[in-house]
Amino acid sequence: MSVHMMCMLVHMTLRDAAATRQRILEQARRQFARHGFAAVTVKGVADAAGVSPNLITRYFGGKDGLFLAATQVEIPVSRSFDGDRSALGARLAASIVRRWFGAAGEDPLLVLHRASGERPEAAEALAAFLDGNSLEPLHRYLRESGLDDAEARGRAAAIDAFVLGVSTRRRVLRSELGDPAELQAWLSVTIQRLADG
Repeated sequence: MSVHMMCMLVHMTLRDAAATRQRILEQARRQFARHGFAAVTVKGVADAAGVSPNLITRYFGGKDGLFLAATQVEIPVSRSFDGDRSALGARLAASIVRRWFGAAGEDPLLVLHRASGERPEAAEALAAFLDGNSLEPLHRYLRESGLDDAEARGRAAAIDAFVLGVSTRRRVLRSELGDPAELQAWLSVTIQRLADG
């Protein structure tokens, strides 16, 4: 076999492995989000993904590793902090509604949020994520917009608690999210009131 053919086979194998790994993660997110950590089994995820349970062990090291991989979260919040404070509520509300309604598949943040009641490490990971990706950037933004440090910290904490509460009620407890435009308008007004003090 030529070197070129071998390189092509390796490339195809790596591409197939990446696609399989992604399929497993999608099924894991779906199951963790719907059933919580305790009820999900490696075999159940493997069956849903159409793979052998051994592949989950190989790629993720087992259920705990699969959970950690399925709950890796990224939120591009920096765009919400571009602009004047007078429109912060509108920008944050648009970002929140886009995430809640527009994400394909299960949102890793929702998976982590739902599991936080079952797993102390999930609660710690959620708190650390929210502190680093929501609360602290919001605090910095409000301080840089002219508020003193204590006022900026208090308003950021109020916004963070409000959004987390709405997320818990409407997503974790599976209440109806409602009409996206109405939800966005309500979030926008409420977040702006908290930002303005």
